[in-house]
Amino acid sequence: MGKNNTHKHDHRHNHCNHMHIHSADKRGNALNIAIIVNMLLTVVQIIAGLLSGSLSLIADAIHNLSDAISLVIARIAVFIGKKPADEQKSYGYKRAETIAALINFVTLVCIGVFLCIEAINRFMEPQPILGGIMMIVAIIAIIIDVATAVLVYFSGKDSMNMKAVMLHNLADAASSVAVLVSGLLIHLYGWVWIDAALTFFIAGYVIYHGMHGLPEAVHLLMDGTPNHVVIQDVTKAIEDIEGVADAHALHVRQIDEWQSALEAHIVLKDLKDMEKVKIDIKTMLAAEFKITHSTLEFEDQHCQDPFVKNYDH
Repeated sequence: MGKNNTHKHDHRHNHCNHMHIHSADKRGNALNIAIIVNMLLTVVQIIAGLLSGSLSLIADAIHNLSDAISLVIARIAVFIGKKPADEQKSYGYKRAETIAALINFVTLVCIGVFLCIEAINRFMEPQPILGGIMMIVAIIAIIIDVATAVLVYFSGKDSMNMKAVMLHNLADAASSVAVLVSGLLIHLYGWVWIDAALTFFIAGYVIYHGMHGLPEAVHLLMDGTPNHVVIQDVTKAIEDIEGVADAHALHVRQIDEWQSALEAHIVLKDLKDMEKVKIDIKTMLAAEFKITHSTLEFEDQHCQDPFVKNYDH
């Protein structure tokens, strides 16, 4: 029976690895396309911004350049994340994508601050602007940014890494809409001040998305408890299993965005029931809490480890 359960566990583990690699390939292909398109768009926006004299268009180009860089970082992370576990990284390399997400969220905040500074300078020293060029390039940018965001979303909507990239592109699409409005108002009424004002809007939008994603990435990298798990609920569910007297020294963390791990000391009423209880606990954890990796240390209720018990409480 033990060999059969081991075989089933290995089969599920191999199946999960295969699915992760297939998903990583899908994310990688989408990122390859997005990188090329965004690099071309960045070049067009910078040239158009210099010709038109528009700061908001150049700001949009800088933001779009950050999108391209974020795409490259995300693509490298997907490649690294596909590497199998080894002696140096026994849990594998999947957190590379979380690190990439963290870098991209921080980059968003830095870009937002930079744009605020540039907008202040433009308020102090207004420049002549050609609204027509702004509108044409902004329309092209909106189409490309939305298309890229959709492509990235459907290739990896359950990935924090891809979410960070998608937010980069959606924020850029919003800033392109601002550039379009700015160009129209400048073309119709000559309101050159609107260029700097909308640059502030772009900056605020970018900073908001960066700050919104940062806590989630940091939480995972610090081995935080998964958002869908409440430690007290897990403890009670384990203690409700027949044969369990107590559960303590319980820790739950995320290995990566798709897998959670648990460690716990389980006090049994009778050590002879250990194998049955172990199977029941692992089955319950996977079904109710999506915890697929668990390390359980069993103790007899008449002979517990006093150090662990005291340390835990």
